[in-house]
Amino acid sequence: MLQLLTDPQAWIAFATLTALELVLGIDNIIFISILVDKLPLHQRETARRLGLFFAMFMRIGLLLLLAWIVGLTAPLFTVLQQEISGRDLVLIAGGLFLIWKSAGEIHQSLEGEDGQTANLVKATFISVILQIMVIDMVFSLDSIITAVGMVDQVAVMIAAVVASVGLMMLFAGPIGRFVSAHPTIKMLALAFLVVIGVVLIAEGFDHHVPKGYIYSAMAFAVAVEMLNMKMRKRSVRPLQLDAPYGPDERPVGRE
Repeated sequence: MLQLLTDPQAWIAFATLTALELVLGIDNIIFISILVDKLPLHQRETARRLGLFFAMFMRIGLLLLLAWIVGLTAPLFTVLQQEISGRDLVLIAGGLFLIWKSAGEIHQSLEGEDGQTANLVKATFISVILQIMVIDMVFSLDSIITAVGMVDQVAVMIAAVVASVGLMMLFAGPIGRFVSAHPTIKMLALAFLVVIGVVLIAEGFDHHVPKGYIYSAMAFAVAVEMLNMKMRKRSVRPLQLDAPYGPDERPVGRE
């Protein structure tokens, strides 16, 4: 252990893996924000932290099962001349789950109150935490497989996972509150998750789509929406300035 602490290569590997976990965790944070939004206000922060906390131990457990993780890449069967491995099955199932969940959320948002009352299945505290853990496993699978190829020391991998989850806990709250407070941003996030679901399914069938393209497109869409939000705020101010009198302050004789 002391050798790792004094080894510059170990610190470089730790920083690289932590950054990788954070970048790949962006979609995870967005999904968590939308999930906990269904809970009462006083339960959201607790569910967010507990979900990430349990997911961290699940990631560490996956790291300790390195032989099994590597074995997931071995072909299990062939469909239309396409080899399907255990990893592919997890990615395809996770992509389908994301599309189903995000499409349901979009439909409910468009239906408004009628959609909410029609949706009889209400999110519970435990179900939200379980969903966070399941989707975290899907999102972290690729980063763990990448970590196996990048670093030999399991201790460095575990330290990177702990550090990245700690940073996620730090930023997930503010991001979640921002998404919840702005319906247009929430709709963008849901559309982003649908795209991620499609990408996961494509990855499951060995069609690699660079995530940098998706993140860049999403960042551009968010930047445009931020400009729209700022423009809407500025357009409200002149309307307020045009009404200098209150309801009971208008001078007598003026229409």
